[in-house]
Amino acid sequence: MRFVSSIYYGKGNHCRGKKEGMPLKKWIALILAALIALSSAGCTRRTETVVRFRVVTSFYPLYIMALNITDGVAGVQVDNMAGQQAGCLHDYQLQSKDMKNIEQANVFVINGAGMESFMDKVTSRLPSLKVVDTSAGVELLEDEQGTPNPHLWVSISNYMIQLKNMSEGLCKADPQDAPAFRKNTQVYLEKLSALSEKMHSELDHVPQKNIITFHEAFPYFAQEFGLNIAAVVNREPDSQPSAKELAETIRLIRNVGISAVFAEPQYPKSAANIVAQESGATVYTLDPGVTGENDKNAYLNAMEQNLSVLKRALS
Repeated sequence: MRFVSSIYYGKGNHCRGKKEGMPLKKWIALILAALIALSSAGCTRRTETVVRFRVVTSFYPLYIMALNITDGVAGVQVDNMAGQQAGCLHDYQLQSKDMKNIEQANVFVINGAGMESFMDKVTSRLPSLKVVDTSAGVELLEDEQGTPNPHLWVSISNYMIQLKNMSEGLCKADPQDAPAFRKNTQVYLEKLSALSEKMHSELDHVPQKNIITFHEAFPYFAQEFGLNIAAVVNREPDSQPSAKELAETIRLIRNVGISAVFAEPQYPKSAANIVAQESGATVYTLDPGVTGENDKNAYLNAMEQNLSVLKRALS
């Protein structure tokens, strides 16, 4: 049988005149288009990304690091246990939702150096959990009591060590994506290295090296860039300095001639403002990079901003 182009199909599946029906070729074209659309929809459903490897980081600086390592790798998901606005994990109380989050992880990435004081609870409940401690190989600074300072990442050099540790840990846990992880790691290392060189070139020769801070987040940063932390006013961010401590700090600023005190954007500036008013110093803001946006460049941006602030404050 052959079809003649002049035949039309209309109601009742019988021949009609031109004005009442639709050409058979158009019917065939419509049917083919519908089949293609259905086929495409089915393919879309089949090719949706399925999470097969899940990384959970303990807090924000590590989350940003993990975003860079896993950037563009299909099937890999990164979640931040403590949330973007939690800040440092000083005395962080592990919640039931945190444990549920960690339980679903293929790898749990921590800062180490005592930052995650809750790890005994995690490992006792999840003994088979793969944990990557990013502090391995970092030379730790200690306070007067011999307690390690856990704010490693605030130093770009330490952050790069932590990045390498995280990358290797993820590569071992997910060999399939190891080449992509290593490639992304190298790209990020080059960015960090360039920023470190820039900061050294602009900070190594500033005339003023003495600074006052209001949280013990900056010793590693100060060590890296040759700054001297003359005093830390309140060592824990949720504490308030005593009147005696404030008076001693004001006296130190006057005697040494310190012109800048540095608060952090995550905490109130009330104590810093009192010290500044009484001593004549100026309050500036330094960001340790513990809160921010879900942006893989967040750490780089925070350090660029710190550089700008320090140039104004110490030149």
